[in-house]
Amino acid sequence: MRTRSTAPHAFRSRTVAALSALVMGASLAIALPGQASAAAPRVDNPYLGATPYVNVDWSARAAAEPGGDAIADEPSFVWMDRIAAIGGTPGARGLRAHLDTALSQGADLFQVVIYNLPGRDCAALASNGELGPAELGRYKSDYIDPIAEILGDPAYADLRIVTLIEPDSLPNLVTNAGGTAGSTPECATMKANGNYEKGIGYALHTLGAIPNVYNYVDAAHHGWLGWDSNFVPAAEQFKKAATVEGASVSDVHGFIVNTANYSALKEPHFRVTDSVNGTTVRQSSWVDWNYYVDELSFAQALRTELVRQGFASGIGMLIDTARNGWGGPNRPAGPGPLTSVDAYVDGSRTDRRIHAGNWCNQSGAGIGERPTTAPEPGIDAYVWAKPPGESDGSSEPIDNDEGKGFDRMCDPTYTGNGRNGFNLTGALPDSPVAGHWFSGQFQELLRNANPPLGGGSGGGSDTEAPTVPTGLRVTAKSSSSVTLAWTASTDNRAVTGYDILRGGVLVGSTASTSYTDSGLSASSAYTYTVRAKDAAGNVSAASAAVPVTTDGGSTGTGALKVQYRNTDSSPTDNQIRMSLQVVNTGTSAVDLSQVTVRYWFTPEAGASTFSTSCDYAVRGCGTVTHTVRPASAPAPGASHYLEAGFSGGTLAAGASTGEIQLRLNKSDWSPFQEADDYSRATNTAYADATRIGVYVGSTLAWGTAP
Repeated sequence: MRTRSTAPHAFRSRTVAALSALVMGASLAIALPGQASAAAPRVDNPYLGATPYVNVDWSARAAAEPGGDAIADEPSFVWMDRIAAIGGTPGARGLRAHLDTALSQGADLFQVVIYNLPGRDCAALASNGELGPAELGRYKSDYIDPIAEILGDPAYADLRIVTLIEPDSLPNLVTNAGGTAGSTPECATMKANGNYEKGIGYALHTLGAIPNVYNYVDAAHHGWLGWDSNFVPAAEQFKKAATVEGASVSDVHGFIVNTANYSALKEPHFRVTDSVNGTTVRQSSWVDWNYYVDELSFAQALRTELVRQGFASGIGMLIDTARNGWGGPNRPAGPGPLTSVDAYVDGSRTDRRIHAGNWCNQSGAGIGERPTTAPEPGIDAYVWAKPPGESDGSSEPIDNDEGKGFDRMCDPTYTGNGRNGFNLTGALPDSPVAGHWFSGQFQELLRNANPPLGGGSGGGSDTEAPTVPTGLRVTAKSSSSVTLAWTASTDNRAVTGYDILRGGVLVGSTASTSYTDSGLSASSAYTYTVRAKDAAGNVSAASAAVPVTTDGGSTGTGALKVQYRNTDSSPTDNQIRMSLQVVNTGTSAVDLSQVTVRYWFTPEAGASTFSTSCDYAVRGCGTVTHTVRPASAPAPGASHYLEAGFSGGTLAAGASTGEIQLRLNKSDWSPFQEADDYSRATNTAYADATRIGVYVGSTLAWGTAP
């Protein structure tokens, strides 16, 4: 799972002619895999070394479109979106027929979407299903059990079968089941009756019992769960569903993000850590305080959190890249203007949707990365979960017998709701019912493909590096930070960003022509260079070096020190937690009523008032004082500090106060971003903390103040 594929496109190719022959019923001269009575043991990444099935029903429709043969041989998921789909419907073969065709192709990996929960997709009428909110029994007996019987047939034991478990279900319980602008009564019902969790738990347990089945649970996308208020609660919700109805976390092989969605895989021209004129990208209208701007960073961070929640350390992630390429003439060639943070982000972002909450048949979208094995750490594969050309929903009401309603988010004239900030939907006109072929969208996806169709990585044959950045200079500095600026480079196509090197070591990247390097030591000499890069991966030579010495700051030299250990593994939750102890390194006792400790941090957005707590102290929390104060001279990562002190007592020479466990939160419980806080460290065992100050009266006795 962690091995990056050496080939840019690890899935096999086939000729469209051969696929068309399969569709017409012709037999291929390929020996069928032997029918085994038991499957081989599960592998870490089922995609490695595998030959995935090409859905011949979809392939025939794609190949019939002008230019469609360019992608008609790509593997994609088969959707079981109602009970009738198991046996087959007009124009679409059933599950067993697909599996038999996979054997005929010589495939050894089969991908299928399990999608028919009771009360399905409670926040989107276009993808409502046939089962009512209370029909859990029918879901089990008439849907999951027949699928399990087919997948468990020994005839298919040599296939690695990847199941995508129930898109757009569990995330709705987190965000749309009450108390938000996007909530619906239907989602509140499903949260109350628990049938999403029970249905998914049953599917995981039943399908996970088949040795050659690999279950991947849908985990929405960054524009849905990327805020701290959703991120950890979603991971907790996934854990809950994976431990009911007989299921356990061992039944989950991984998770998939961006299913049937349009969120960009990578945003090459801006990062969530960028700022414009002192305003962070997170404050832009598009990002809206989200902690992620693309799917790759979200998927990797979510994987870490899921492991923390108790899922296996080897779980892998899939990303649906079928329709998130966002190429064509509207794709930015470089960063946006620095006139404002909104202008910068809107000019930089490749995702050209009106709002990240828009999901139905999006105008301007393009084919994304082709299915690829192990493209990045923690990512099992880029896959095509939603086959390009299949509609998300109808743009106007259309009667059907599939249980699929009309959702105004598929209507181009609709001005939106709370889930998309009351914006226009950006949907294409004249779309059919969800899952039906939409030729107009397919053609647009081909035109806007990125990487472009015909191969390459979006850079084509570009081998020319950008020019070397010039004019590198220091525009500001403090005892702990240096701000740099330089003149923009040029490129034959477009400069996509800059790498900043301190002493020849990469310390950061940015899409703009300025950068602040923080976390430095006071009164210390550093040397910086900058290099430019483009979309094809070409990198310029380094700029001329600029030397700088940080300001002196205040450094304590007394006979006390503080030791710190991190007791909060998440830097993005809504509390700051730590454990401290003060040590007397001198030869005489110290009056603790004169001693205070300062832990510097920044609260980012949200409330400017705080609550503090002592959870435990060897000396007793009643003897420990604690409050938050604003810094008199704010610095990067240090606009405020938690001040802890003592109501009295003495600390003998060579003695320690013992452990003191402290925490703080904002009064509105909004999240922190602790990664850049001046005093934060990641050590989980006690160590001397030179970025936490110890004061005796008003004199700094230990540490370096920011």
